[in-house]
Amino acid sequence: MALTRKFLKAMGIDEEKVEQIVEAHSETVNGLKDQLAGLRADAEKLPDVQKELDALKAAGDGGFEEKYQAEHRAFEEYKSQVSAKERKTAQEAAARGYFQSKNITGKALEIAMRGSAGEISALELEDGKIKDPAALDALINGDFSALVGQTVTQGADTPTPPAGGTGGGDSVNPRAAQLYTAYHSNLYGETKKE
Repeated sequence: MALTRKFLKAMGIDEEKVEQIVEAHSETVNGLKDQLAGLRADAEKLPDVQKELDALKAAGDGGFEEKYQAEHRAFEEYKSQVSAKERKTAQEAAARGYFQSKNITGKALEIAMRGSAGEISALELEDGKIKDPAALDALINGDFSALVGQTVTQGADTPTPPAGGTGGGDSVNPRAAQLYTAYHSNLYGETKKE
C-alpha cells in the first residue's frame, strides 16, 4: 500500500496537512534511496576487497613471525650473556676477597686468580659471599701455599747510644757526681771516700 495524496484525502485529512505528510514521506524515501545506492556501490566493491584479502592471506605475515622469533632468541641470548658476565664478576670479586683474607696479596693474588679460574667459576655465592670455600681452601693449603704471605711483627730498632759521656757508659758526668754526693750527704751524712 502506497502513501498517496488520494489515499490521504480519502482519510479525511485536509489539503495542507496532506502536502506536509507527502513532503516528509518523500524526504524519508529519498534518504533511504540514497542509502540503498551507497550500499549497492559498496556491495559491488566487495569482490575486489575479498580478492585483496585472499592475496594478503596467501602472502602470509611477510616473515614478521620469523623475524620476531629471531629477535626474541637474540635478546634472550644477550640476557643470558649479561647474567653470566655479572655472575662471573661477582664470583671473581668474592674469590679475590677470600684470597686477600688468607694473606695472598699483590702479584701473588693475580697468580692465584689466574690459577684458580676453574674453581672460581664453580663457586656458589650466597648474598655475595662464598657458600662453600672448600675448593679454594684446598688450593691455598696445597698449590698456593707458597703464595700465602707471612706477617712478621718486629719491634722498633734500638741502636746502641754513642760513647762519650751523654748516655751512660763508663764515663761519669762530673756535675752529676757532685749533685749525687751533695744529695747523699744531706740524707745520710758525710761518707768516707775510699
